[in-house]
Amino acid sequence: MLSAFGRAFRTPDLRRKLLFTLGIIAIFRLGAFIPSPGVDYRNVQQCLNVANSNQGIYQLVNLFSGGALLQVSIFALGIMPYITSSIIIQLLRVVIPRFQQLHEEGQQGQGKLTQYTRYLTIALGLLNATTLVTLARSGQLFAGCGAAGSATPLIPNDSLITTLLIIITLTAGSGLIMWMGELVTEKGVGNGMSLLIFTAIAAQFPTSLGAILKTKGWGVFLTVLLIGLVVLALVVFVEQSQRRIPVQYAKRMIGRRTMGGTSTYIPIKVNMAGVIPVIFASSMLYLPALVAQFSTPRNGSTPPGWVTWITTYLTRGDHPLYMLLYFLLVVFFTFFYVAITFNPEEVSDNMKKYGGFIPGIRAGKPTADYLQYVISRITLPGSFYLGLVALIPLIALVLIQANQNFPFGGTSLLIVVGVGLETVKQIDAQLQQRHYEGLLR
Repeated sequence: MLSAFGRAFRTPDLRRKLLFTLGIIAIFRLGAFIPSPGVDYRNVQQCLNVANSNQGIYQLVNLFSGGALLQVSIFALGIMPYITSSIIIQLLRVVIPRFQQLHEEGQQGQGKLTQYTRYLTIALGLLNATTLVTLARSGQLFAGCGAAGSATPLIPNDSLITTLLIIITLTAGSGLIMWMGELVTEKGVGNGMSLLIFTAIAAQFPTSLGAILKTKGWGVFLTVLLIGLVVLALVVFVEQSQRRIPVQYAKRMIGRRTMGGTSTYIPIKVNMAGVIPVIFASSMLYLPALVAQFSTPRNGSTPPGWVTWITTYLTRGDHPLYMLLYFLLVVFFTFFYVAITFNPEEVSDNMKKYGGFIPGIRAGKPTADYLQYVISRITLPGSFYLGLVALIPLIALVLIQANQNFPFGGTSLLIVVGVGLETVKQIDAQLQQRHYEGLLR
């Protein structure tokens, strides 16, 4: 393995790509600790140490920002606006025929969709930045700590110019992250956006493990590590699992040449939806908590009954009702996302166009029905798998009273494993092109 890494850095082209990628990652992590202009960094750290109990509401965004959200840094929004805009554009293909036509036009159409994604990212960045500044000024970001006019204000100068400067800085930081991700995709190794998400999540692992060691001791710490390694191995096994549907292409005469006659397969992964259903389910469960937080009276009076119910059952992940809703939402969004991203009729038409067929299945509608049958049977265990992995941090919250940033489970583990496997495969493929020996052989 060490010799393989040595070969990677001895190859000039691959070394340049690896160093460029590492440089972008270093800049990304540096920006997570540079405070936004107009923000009091000392007060932010003080509120962060005092009001840890409120982090769960913003856990998802804080996870994808590498902890920069609760630092109120220039990269506080992280990659989340781009992820949200990408998902929205992808979902709009189902309801807007023009977007579907652009998707089918090839590289030129994909370029237009990418441009729409960039515009939407900036718009969402402005919206998210405004929300973050509002939360920081009102003291709701850290459970009452840091409000304007208090002893530890996050934004001491509450003027309009300062507020606009912070909003513009946060939006520009989100745009810069998007640009850096595209640079890594173009000039580095792997998918840039995925690698930045991987970096943000991996950066939280030492902090989470250190907190468990500090509060629970070596026994629980070693147990968590052992369970984490087992879960990691199981996740890698499932993520690599796939159902291969054989496809045979008939021979065709084009001029004097014989084309086709080859055999291949359609890989149907057990987890075709990736981590998207977990993100959707987490976001849906965060909405009631946010609504309840903004609806809580500030004068000390008794909150409405529905606010009390949400605070009791849907705020923390240690309640059985929260876990059940979370699991069901993950299962639902898995089927939903697979249904809109994999079109059996489109795959069947493409196979028929190029003379391909599944042995024993007639071309056309029977092939589409067969593919739909296979997808529905594989998606069911895949959705249960996603739901169980997503529940690991919540179960840890009940068993060892760890916080909801438990590292080995949920969104973090799925992304780290998925991005890590894909990046290693790309490095392995480039090494095989030059040395006939890959990184994993």
